[in-house]
Amino acid sequence: MAFELATDIGGTFTDVVLRNGDEQTAIKVLTTYDDPANGVMQGVDAVIARTGLAPADCRVMLHGTTLATNALIERRGAVTALFTTEGHRDAVEMALENRFEQYDVNIDRPAPLVPRPLRLPVSERLDARGDVLKPFNPDSVRAAVPQLQAAGVTSVAVGLLHAYANGSHEQRVAEVLSEAMPGLSISLSSEVCPEIREYERLSTTCANAYVKPLMDTYLESLAQKFQARGFDCPVLLMTSGGGLTSLDTARQFPIRLVESGPAGGAILAGEVARAGGYVETLSFDMGGTTAKLCVIDHGQPLLSRSFEVDRSYRFKKGSGLPVRIPVIEMVEIGAGGGSIAWVDSLGRLQVGPESAGSEPGPVCYGLGGTRPAVTDADLLLGKLDPTSFAGGRMTLDVAGAAEAMRNQVAQPLADGSSMNEVEAAFGVSEVVNENMAAAARAHLSEWGRGTGGRTLIAFGGAAPLHACTLASKLKIDRVVVPVNAGVGSAVGFLLAPVGFEVVRSHYMTLDALDQQVITTLMTDMYTEARSVIGSLVPEEALKVLRRAFMRYQGQGYEIAVDLEEDLDELSEEALRARFEANYRALYGRTIPGLPVEILSWTLNLVASTESRGLPAESVERVRALEPSSTTPLFDPVAGQRLEAGCFERDTLQAGDHLPGPALIREAQTTVVVASGFTACVGDRGSLVLERNREAQ
Repeated sequence: MAFELATDIGGTFTDVVLRNGDEQTAIKVLTTYDDPANGVMQGVDAVIARTGLAPADCRVMLHGTTLATNALIERRGAVTALFTTEGHRDAVEMALENRFEQYDVNIDRPAPLVPRPLRLPVSERLDARGDVLKPFNPDSVRAAVPQLQAAGVTSVAVGLLHAYANGSHEQRVAEVLSEAMPGLSISLSSEVCPEIREYERLSTTCANAYVKPLMDTYLESLAQKFQARGFDCPVLLMTSGGGLTSLDTARQFPIRLVESGPAGGAILAGEVARAGGYVETLSFDMGGTTAKLCVIDHGQPLLSRSFEVDRSYRFKKGSGLPVRIPVIEMVEIGAGGGSIAWVDSLGRLQVGPESAGSEPGPVCYGLGGTRPAVTDADLLLGKLDPTSFAGGRMTLDVAGAAEAMRNQVAQPLADGSSMNEVEAAFGVSEVVNENMAAAARAHLSEWGRGTGGRTLIAFGGAAPLHACTLASKLKIDRVVVPVNAGVGSAVGFLLAPVGFEVVRSHYMTLDALDQQVITTLMTDMYTEARSVIGSLVPEEALKVLRRAFMRYQGQGYEIAVDLEEDLDELSEEALRARFEANYRALYGRTIPGLPVEILSWTLNLVASTESRGLPAESVERVRALEPSSTTPLFDPVAGQRLEAGCFERDTLQAGDHLPGPALIREAQTTVVVASGFTACVGDRGSLVLERNREAQ
């Protein structure tokens, strides 16, 4: 029987899920930093051995990774140069010439990925319509080649003024460079991000060029190892926008993968929300290195055309590195099981963003780590069974974690008074929980949302350990932990459709709507998207989603407006009505009499061959359970250890319910049911944790 594989590389663990019909087999292995493909294949080999299936019967492999994101955050990409129009080399440093924090004189923006000496001028100029004002001079590019060679440049970004309207000059630059330096990696803004707004377009193209050699090498290694194991099937990559694309496209546009792993988790959360009938939810994905939070209303994650990598200032918009790609909107912070706890020079307890990763990992892993991390704190608080971690593949070192927590956190914080390792661990847990709560509040308020009435959907190896506490801080009364939550992002890949989104900037006013121009533009965009998807999906099984990005004349930002399926029926009146409805929903009003303009257009080609969604799920309390054993668990309300019931998730049945405090253990994670919550099993296996009325 044909089966499917899904693999997700995180900063600490690599997750692998094999789906054979309705059966799923999951495993976690430590991420291998020397070549992440080795960790993937370790996990693949393990699930193949466990199921006894033949590699030749694999129908498709779905893959996501945070390697591109980590390379950008840690600044370990290629030595990159930028070719741009004369006089515009400093656009990536001047940015938007605004302040994301008005009253802090010490704010710093992220440094550009390309230093000023490697931002090189090109003699040429186009106008906003793409017409040539100054012809391209190839000698201006050839003259820079010795400088590239001397600096060891291996990747180049090309971003010329108004190239979104006409990419011919950028193509000429690429031809000159390819002739002078064969094998040079080249990224063109007219291909990576053909949109208006110079700074964001240059920033995105530089980011693509910066990670392209790294990702190309990795994806080539993965494909070779996969094939060498006897797999002969397509390898599809998860994009940040929630679709699956081909390996070749991912190698050309690796910036599209910058949030690929978290996007899979958001897709899973959306399906869980639809299956359970939860209208307003917040997905909570906490792994070994980062925590991701995403607003999901009516089963749909928020979508955006822009994203900021590594927001450095209290999660403030504008403090990160902007990239313009189709993306599921979420906030990501350095808060995971491997986040290191430390006491700063002012005697304050800090957690993260530095992570122990998988090499050497938290102290309790016993792999050489010496600095206490969140996982060490969770172990000391009684949330983890040291003998069954990661499905029993690892035995955790309790004594080592206690010593590190005592020496590096408790003693510096105590300052002469008494504090033990458990109290210090509780402090670490509280700091990381409050960091995540603050990020969630900032993200929700940025989108005009609140926490009231929401359901928290928790997945990832560490999220179920912290979900009840986070929900309490956000005043959320319901937590849902889906099946195979510990490998949630990989499960989400199995629910994602094949798809690709194309964007074009083409200015048009609504009162001068040109039907012929729109039809031609959309036809060209469809052709490009179809070429990317190739033979993965038959044409009759494709669904086309079109949007226009519109604003009132004089405004600085646009909102997305869906277009009619039949472009022949597109009219000024219908488009204006949709724009005003969307504008009113977002801002509570419209502006009568003000002209409306369209800046950009998108076309998303998505497979609609089959419904990959989860079936509907209901929750009903049928049987109250008593634990067969208990374990000490630190309770933050009581301020002491309480006896918590222990349960194995694979023994629970639909309708079973149990009160907190309790631990529900499974191979890839542990669900902590805090005191004041009751857990119930849905008819499809999800755990629903609800706050007791008397505890509210």
